[in-house]
Amino acid sequence: MDIIRQLQEELEIGYGQAKAAVDLIDEGNTIPFIARYRKEATGSLNDEVLRRLSERLNYLRNLEERKAQVMATIEEQGHLTPELHRAIEEAATLVVVEDLYRPYRPKRRTRATIAKEKGLEPLAAFIMQQEAKKPVLEEAARYIDEEKGVVSAEEALAGAKDILAEQISDTADYRIYIRDLTMREGLVQSSGKSEEESVYEMYYDFEESARRIAGHRILALNRGEKEKVLTVKIAAPEEKILRYLEKKILVKENPHTSFILREAAADSYERLIAPAIEREIRSLLTEKAEEGAIQVFGKNLEQLLMQPPIVGHTVLGWDPAFRTGCKLAVVDPTGKVLDTIVIYPTAPQNKVAEAKEILKKLIRRYEITLISVGNGTASRESESIIAELLKEIPEKVQYIIVNEAGASVYSASKLATEEFPQFDVGQRSAVSIARRLQDPLAELVKIDPKSIGVGQYQHDMNQKRLGESLQGVVEDSVNKVGVDLNTASASLLEYISGVSKTIAKNIVAYREEHGRFENRRQLLKVPKLGPKAFEQCAGFMRIAGGNEPLDTTAVHPESYEAAVGLLKKLGFEAKDILGGGLAGIGRKIADYEKTAAELGIGEITLRDMVKELEKPARDPRDEMPAPVLRTDVMDMKDLKPGMILKGTVRNVIDFGAFVDIGVHQDGLVHISQIADRFIAHPLEAVRVGDIVNVKVLSVDLNKKRIALTMKGVE
Repeated sequence: MDIIRQLQEELEIGYGQAKAAVDLIDEGNTIPFIARYRKEATGSLNDEVLRRLSERLNYLRNLEERKAQVMATIEEQGHLTPELHRAIEEAATLVVVEDLYRPYRPKRRTRATIAKEKGLEPLAAFIMQQEAKKPVLEEAARYIDEEKGVVSAEEALAGAKDILAEQISDTADYRIYIRDLTMREGLVQSSGKSEEESVYEMYYDFEESARRIAGHRILALNRGEKEKVLTVKIAAPEEKILRYLEKKILVKENPHTSFILREAAADSYERLIAPAIEREIRSLLTEKAEEGAIQVFGKNLEQLLMQPPIVGHTVLGWDPAFRTGCKLAVVDPTGKVLDTIVIYPTAPQNKVAEAKEILKKLIRRYEITLISVGNGTASRESESIIAELLKEIPEKVQYIIVNEAGASVYSASKLATEEFPQFDVGQRSAVSIARRLQDPLAELVKIDPKSIGVGQYQHDMNQKRLGESLQGVVEDSVNKVGVDLNTASASLLEYISGVSKTIAKNIVAYREEHGRFENRRQLLKVPKLGPKAFEQCAGFMRIAGGNEPLDTTAVHPESYEAAVGLLKKLGFEAKDILGGGLAGIGRKIADYEKTAAELGIGEITLRDMVKELEKPARDPRDEMPAPVLRTDVMDMKDLKPGMILKGTVRNVIDFGAFVDIGVHQDGLVHISQIADRFIAHPLEAVRVGDIVNVKVLSVDLNKKRIALTMKGVE
């Protein structure tokens, strides 16, 4: 198999692009580095395409390795014919390779192997020849051998049928056809029964085409089956399959052998083929559903990480609770913790007046302008108290409810203990809730992405695959934004291209021992950070106030000479970048292709360089919508059908989007209510963090369900 050609066709990119990307990956370059600094080689393939390419590259190489192993094993057995060799070479998936290998794989003791041990293989071959001139039982009588355990002609015939059934089952072409037919025409069916209301009610008597069933339904069925609420099966077109097998094995109609072969085919399908095919199709559907869910989770996570930071505010982080009290942390605009305290305005203490006095003092003392409230237990009660407080004070303070998913995981982690050894778990959680508003990316990278909670059925899927995918999303997000080399934490630095956990800690240790970095070249003095790691990470590290102005930009050090040459050509110096960049210099370049050639760089690199010089260290998060800040509280019972509200998209799933409209219960905009045009998936129209206008369709207070629409809402 030409792997490069296969990647080109699958990803619909150029052959040269695929080859360049594979070569760069094989050389040890990271995806963010290739996406940002090797655009010339790859034709500007983005990080998303490059990650898919890398995953498929691993799969196809594993496939080729497995093919080689299989062919070597079959050759050792002396059964590798030119036709079989060609079939294995042309196999496009591991499943097909295993189908072809099945007859030659060492088998556990089966009914067929027992029959072979009894010497019944010649009888099976005789039946398969379909030349019998008299009843097969007469032929079978010749194989009676009490020493071998064959005591009658009927028993000999039964053993021969077991051998025939296994031979039919082991024929790769039959399995491939049956699998494809079952996938095309089979039905996923489920049944269940319960006296109580259940989230699985719609699946108690459910049937849908295996080919068309949505991924989220597969994951729901799997969970219901795991919880023993549902029984799930694949209903195959059995009659059509049996007719196919009969047509394949019956060379001619013979009154003595045809009925035996039909029985063997039926037994082969029912006992050997059907259960295996059902398992394979269930596995295939699950894998496809998981892949789709992982992609959606990744997109949601990326949007969450790329939310714009709210800068310039002293924030009060509020971790709500009942019995143990609400933990508060005051954090200044740089993220430094100024104060922590516990108040008890909620049940059972209900010390509302005392809590308000403490809050008023904190707001005046630290000039707090924003309160960040976690959306966990007692969040509704906390919000009501905050809304009352804001009406009583002259200071202009706003609040926002933030998703505190993962805050408790972080606060109990080793990392949080190292960062805040003097704080308890609740105080750390309050700090995290405040900081994730000030800089979501820097704070959320401290949490296992799987704990952030912007996916669907995330605990039911392959955790290793999910973890790897989400780590890639975090890595891409951090590198898109870049980091301040002199302030970034080790937990943020370790996501930078080419930087391991050890190197990240070494960077922080070097900074603490030697003071701030004055230029990127100093990174080479950090233990274990060699030339290759420097090449991969340098462009993503920013240094403000250092001795090299270009270090404030995303221009890679390998291109500094070209950048200085460009600035000189346009009548500037590197120091002119400071103070906001050189807006409009791109218009001074008459011919980009010619200028790039003169500077010894590619045209794509030149255009990226110009963007950076015009606006150094531009933050892609600035283009994202700012979160909605509130000063008053709404209740679910205040909602009426027809009301139009502004909300924030909190989660996007296969069948719709959940929108926070400020009532502590996210409303669902079903996929059919998202746009006035057809969309195959909600992500085509909305993303996590989007600020949207929605209309209330219905409210169910008992089930705590809110149905919303975005159609026809300006």
